[in-house]
Amino acid sequence: MTSPSQNLEAATTSPPELTSLASLSSTYGNAFQAARDAVGPQNHPASTLYVVATPIGNLADITLRALYVIERADTLACEDTRHTQQLLRAYGLDRNSSQCLAVHQHNEVEAATQVIARLAKGERVAYVSDAGTPAISDPGARLVAAVAAAGFRVMPLPGASSVTTLLSAAGVTGEGGFVFSGFLSSKATERQRAIETLSSEPRAVVLLEAPHRIEALAQALAMLGSRLITVGRELTKQFETIHTVEAQKLSAWFAEKADHVRGEFALVIHALDKPKIESEAALDAESLRTLKLLLTELPLKTAVKMTSDITGASKNVVYDTALRLKKGLN
Repeated sequence: MTSPSQNLEAATTSPPELTSLASLSSTYGNAFQAARDAVGPQNHPASTLYVVATPIGNLADITLRALYVIERADTLACEDTRHTQQLLRAYGLDRNSSQCLAVHQHNEVEAATQVIARLAKGERVAYVSDAGTPAISDPGARLVAAVAAAGFRVMPLPGASSVTTLLSAAGVTGEGGFVFSGFLSSKATERQRAIETLSSEPRAVVLLEAPHRIEALAQALAMLGSRLITVGRELTKQFETIHTVEAQKLSAWFAEKADHVRGEFALVIHALDKPKIESEAALDAESLRTLKLLLTELPLKTAVKMTSDITGASKNVVYDTALRLKKGLN
C-alpha cells in the first residue's frame, strides 16, 4: 500500500492522477486548523478577487493562506472546474457547481463580467489556474485587469511557480535579473526568430514548454552553442530532474532516455558570460616584478614594451598596470 507521503511525491497536475489522491483528505485536517489559526486574524475583505497560487505538482506545496481563502471564498473561479474539484477533494474540500465558475483562455473576457457582478454583491472570489501562479503563463491577467478597472480590489496570494522554482536551483549568475519569455511559438519559423532575438539577450531567460514540443525547442536552441541551459522536468514531483548542459548538447541529452522528454518543462538560458576585458586582467607575479623594475629606470612606454617583449604578457594589460603603478594605485 502506498503511504500518504509517497502519494504526495507522486502528485501531478493531471486530473486522473489527482483522483487517486482523494484518500489524502483526512490527512489535511490539521493543516486547515493551522490555516485558521495563522490566517484567521488577518483581513480578507469582501468584494475582493483573490489570485491564488496552487501546487505545480506536489500537493504539499499548498500554503496555509491558500487553504484558508479557498475554503472561505464565496465563489471559486477556475481555469478548469473539473480539475480544481479534484484538487479540492484531495484536501478534503468540496464545492457545488454553483460556487464554481469557469474562467479560461477562451472565455476570460466574458467570464470577467460574471466575476465583477459577484464582487458587486460583496462576494469574495478566489481565482485558481490548473497549477502554479495564475496570470503568468496561465489565464488570469485579463480577469485581473477587468476587475481592477471596475474598481474592485485584487489581492494576490503567493505560492508555487515553475519560474522561480527552477531559477532557485539553476545557479544563474550575472547582473540584471532575468527575462521571462514563457512558451515560444509552436511555428518553427517564429520560434527560430524568437531564439535569434534571445541570443543577444545578456540576462538569463526563462522558457516553458510542453512535452510534445520539447525536442523541437531543443533543436532550435542549439544555435546558442556553448551557452548553458538548465532544464527542469517534472518540478516538485517524484521524478523531478534538473540538469544543466550546453545548448548545443541539449538535443543529445533528451535523446539519452525516453523519460527525459516526458512531463512538463521549464528551462533557463543562462546569462551571457561577460566578455573578459584585457584591462581587467592581472599580470602574473614575475611580469609585475619586471615591470616595476623597468619603470624605475625607463619611461613608461619603453618599460611597457620591454616588459611585454620579455614576459610575453599582453601589452594592453602591461600598459594599464603601468598606469596604475604610476598613479600609486598598486
